[in-house]
Amino acid sequence: MSSKITIIGAGSVGSTIAYTLSGEDIASEIVMIDINKEKVEGEVMDIEQGTCFRDPVAIVAGDYADAKDSDIVIITSGIARKPGQTRIELTQTNVNILKQITPEIVAAAPNALYIIVSNPVDIMTYVFTKISGLPENQIIGSGTVLDSARLRCGLSAHFDVAQRNIHAYVFGEHGDTSFIPWSAARVAGVTVDEYRDMAKAFGKDFEELDKEAMLTYVQKSGGKIIANKGATFYAVSRSVVRLCSLVMSASESISTVSSMMHGEYGIDDVCLSTLTLIGPKGIQGKIPMTLTDEEVAKLKASADALKAVIAQIEL
Repeated sequence: MSSKITIIGAGSVGSTIAYTLSGEDIASEIVMIDINKEKVEGEVMDIEQGTCFRDPVAIVAGDYADAKDSDIVIITSGIARKPGQTRIELTQTNVNILKQITPEIVAAAPNALYIIVSNPVDIMTYVFTKISGLPENQIIGSGTVLDSARLRCGLSAHFDVAQRNIHAYVFGEHGDTSFIPWSAARVAGVTVDEYRDMAKAFGKDFEELDKEAMLTYVQKSGGKIIANKGATFYAVSRSVVRLCSLVMSASESISTVSSMMHGEYGIDDVCLSTLTLIGPKGIQGKIPMTLTDEEVAKLKASADALKAVIAQIEL
């Protein structure tokens, strides 16, 4: 596959995305841009020296002009979350950084699909949508793709079944107001409660799933990893590379990315995650999955929490 992907930000997440991409057949050219020129040059050299084990790929430490003709631009720039700090506390600082980046990168790559990864990702996706001047279909927030992966990991461990057999999602904010629409969660086509009962026929006896504990596991995983090792970057990088693969594929896929809401579930003018159809043309629209009244209320509460933050920041 011949494609060009530019990554803005050579911190732990940006560099790990570049490294992960270098081992895949998604990009034939990877451009890394960072204000710290020495850091990005070092990252490029380190990654590039391992690429002899794959088909040729060009990896460049560049400037905004080098992003010209990019198929995808991934924005990871921002101050990393510190132990004990919430994603929302990062908001104004990272919004200010995004406001500096946006006009330069959009001028260089106006036709690219943009994947926003910087936290708080829903706010950053909203700000980028408002200030970039780009069509909304070109703007994809990484949203709860990672949260949904964490959920599948947790359910896989609980039920001792492969993650690929689990279809379950996290909706709302990538953060503390997210929720799991259990009404749509499935293990090989049946609800999680039905699967537990059916598995007894095979001699398996799982404990009853503590759904609140599972949500806590999903929501607090990032904070725990940060407390233990200082940063999270492996799983989020895999999630972003997966998004790159989806938008470079020949057909469309469904994922829980963050994008602007336009009346879905009664929610407007905020970016958050629900099931979304994405593909080579970017975001094609939201999939109107049926939610219970309680789940709709949780989604609206998540939207209201994000709107409250947006109201306090300077765009």
